[in-house]
Amino acid sequence: MSSQGTGTVVLVLLSLLTPGCMADEYPFKMCVTSIRRIVDLSNQNRTSFPEFLPNTTEYLDISHNPIKSITAEAFPRLPLLCFLKATFCGLREISPSVFQHLPALQFLNLSSNEFRSVPAVSLPRLTFLDLSENLFEGYRLPESFQNLTNLQVLSLGSKAAQSVLLDDFKPLANISLHHLVLGAGVPWRAYEPGALGMLSPQKLSLYVDFCGRFDVFNDLLVDLNATRLSALRFLTVFSDDCDVTVDPFLNVRSMPYLRKLTVENTWINSSFLQIFLTTICLAPLQEFFFVNITYSEDKPDGVQFHFHPADRNISMRAVTFDKVIHYQYRYPIFNMSFGDALNLKYLKFSGSGMNILPCKILTTMQTLETLDVSDNLLSDLGFWWPSCSYTSAFPSLKRLLMSKNRFASLSFISKQVHAMRRLESLDLSFNSIYLDERCNWPAHLIEINLGNNNLGNDVFKHLSPNFERIYLSKTGITAITQEDLSGFPKLTHLQLSFNSIKTLPEQLSAPNLIRLFVDQNAITTLSQEVLVGLPQLQILKVGNNPFICSCDLHWFLIGLNTSLLLDWPLDYMCSAPVKFAGLPLSEYKISAIACETWLQTAVAFAVLLSVATAAGLIFYKLDGVWYTKMLWVWIRVKRRGKKRSHLLKNMSFSYHAFISYSHKDADFVNGELAPSLEGAGFSLCVHERDFVPGEWIIDNIINCVESSYKTLFVLSKDFVRSEWCNYELFFAQHREINIQQDSLVFLLLEPIPADCLPKKYLRLRTLLRQQTYLEWPKDEWKRQVFWASLKSMLHMADKSIVLRDAAADLADTAALLTNQS
Repeated sequence: MSSQGTGTVVLVLLSLLTPGCMADEYPFKMCVTSIRRIVDLSNQNRTSFPEFLPNTTEYLDISHNPIKSITAEAFPRLPLLCFLKATFCGLREISPSVFQHLPALQFLNLSSNEFRSVPAVSLPRLTFLDLSENLFEGYRLPESFQNLTNLQVLSLGSKAAQSVLLDDFKPLANISLHHLVLGAGVPWRAYEPGALGMLSPQKLSLYVDFCGRFDVFNDLLVDLNATRLSALRFLTVFSDDCDVTVDPFLNVRSMPYLRKLTVENTWINSSFLQIFLTTICLAPLQEFFFVNITYSEDKPDGVQFHFHPADRNISMRAVTFDKVIHYQYRYPIFNMSFGDALNLKYLKFSGSGMNILPCKILTTMQTLETLDVSDNLLSDLGFWWPSCSYTSAFPSLKRLLMSKNRFASLSFISKQVHAMRRLESLDLSFNSIYLDERCNWPAHLIEINLGNNNLGNDVFKHLSPNFERIYLSKTGITAITQEDLSGFPKLTHLQLSFNSIKTLPEQLSAPNLIRLFVDQNAITTLSQEVLVGLPQLQILKVGNNPFICSCDLHWFLIGLNTSLLLDWPLDYMCSAPVKFAGLPLSEYKISAIACETWLQTAVAFAVLLSVATAAGLIFYKLDGVWYTKMLWVWIRVKRRGKKRSHLLKNMSFSYHAFISYSHKDADFVNGELAPSLEGAGFSLCVHERDFVPGEWIIDNIINCVESSYKTLFVLSKDFVRSEWCNYELFFAQHREINIQQDSLVFLLLEPIPADCLPKKYLRLRTLLRQQTYLEWPKDEWKRQVFWASLKSMLHMADKSIVLRDAAADLADTAALLTNQS
């Protein structure tokens, strides 16, 4: 393998901790609260920052822009910025005062630039700092690093830095790092003992080629033992052309605190592997990882290893071989025997091209609990080789991972796993599984992963009712029903991500379900009733669906505890209607009144009641009652006048009105009433003026009543006490009953409660309850309405029928009455 190819692969693997995964995905979930607060200015050929950036920005990416330096004057103040990525910019300088503008910064990625020295970073809240792939000539850290009290991950690397001095890392002496990454794939020519011994990281990754400098390697291991390091990771520890004749890992045996050792992206031959296995078995390690290894057999008999320690067992519990490449055109030879010393719990052998599982492994690994053979070429018969004879396979196995292989028949697999009598979990994702015959699953199997197999909606019919955890991501499911889930009474975990499910049924019931993943589907809305049937739900993932932002999601925004949502808020966006498309669901605002019918009714009733009350108060304050009464009088007069016009067309009267009043109210009649009406052209009969002298007063009353179109009563307390007024009222009422309806007009000069009238005025009391009357207003400006109403009543009489010749009129009227009777 060429050195250039090795470096490329190493960078890909390092993405777990350096610019790739750790710098892009992990910070997103930790500090970015909305996708609208992400500003991506990468690959825009910028030489400086824009003049304005939103002060709500939380994530800023300015990578791949020719920005040689960053100064405080050019950098905007971003009080909420928690993630800054500036990679591949050719940066050579960054002013320390820039960081004063970024008080909330937690993740800083300045990798792949041209810094000649480690920049002075002083950010107390910083947790992640990546300065790998730069050009500084040494690892000396500025004094400002002692202020990074919350720093968890630090990555330093430069191809020009080939020596480590004693005081290089002194500013970090009192900081407890979780992970320290050092190196850029080049050898270290010098290492001063004690340089790393003053640190206390939990995990150390070294991207350093130690070929030919095993003395440096040994000194380094001595220092790391003093740090009580628990996890150690080597990347490209040997170059491809390195001739390894001794065991550089010998000092690992004397590192009692080291529990996990990883060797990645390196070359190894069978001779060294045999030596290395002895060292590993005698070391206090519990986990060992070979990742992306190039293996070459330099001996014709391959690896011949037999380990039978007399005084102790091997402490190793987990071994991983991930992506093992070998040059030979035949299978490598491994003849290894551990006897009873090996109590392995976890074994992973993936990415090796294996297509047949050796028969011995099925029965000899008595303690194995997890077996991972993913990313190989295994098929149904390749794993369960027909020539193998066994009744029980992997007697302690609980988890079997077989993803990314060539397994096909689900019914065949369901029968074969019965031999694994303690198996609980089976991973068949990324295969070519198809549904054929009825499956017969063992009762002890409670978890299955069939993700990334084209199975469709019928997959539920081929699963066991004993399953508690079911993973069906990207399996072509288009719908899920309650009938599908009713067959799994113990179900606690259900993953249906990356399917085409459009809706979840409202009657969905899974009383034991704890986790539900339905993200990356076609769900447009989510009914509140769905969660009613999931009382134990603790984790819900439903992001990256084409949500329609409407009232149907109102409960989701205000009633759902978002701590349930594993992917909130970044993965939740509105897709419709058009005006909300692209809007984060967390920013979609809709009021409860717009969505709740009962609330709308309550508010509408309250508003109407308030408006009615206000209108009533205004109506009362502006004397609306009085004006209404006047209007009603006018309307009734108009309507009744039209109805009776045919009755009166042959009648004639001497007066428009006979005025009945008490002599004590004469001032009002003579001073206000009579002048106003007579001035408007009405003829009035007033007893003081128009009674015929010498006639009996009763005759005068009768004659005046009968010769007038209307009888106008001026009511007052004095009117009630007047005996003659009572006579006038009696005769006028008698006329109204027999000849002309509605001929009485009552003018209330002052308030007279009907219930307070004397018993002899029982008739007047009845009339006041039934008849409409006019009130004499005290306010001058209301009197215009009063006069208009009164005159309107009198205008109903055609003036042509009102004659001055009283005798002729009385005769005509008497004849008319005689004819009608």
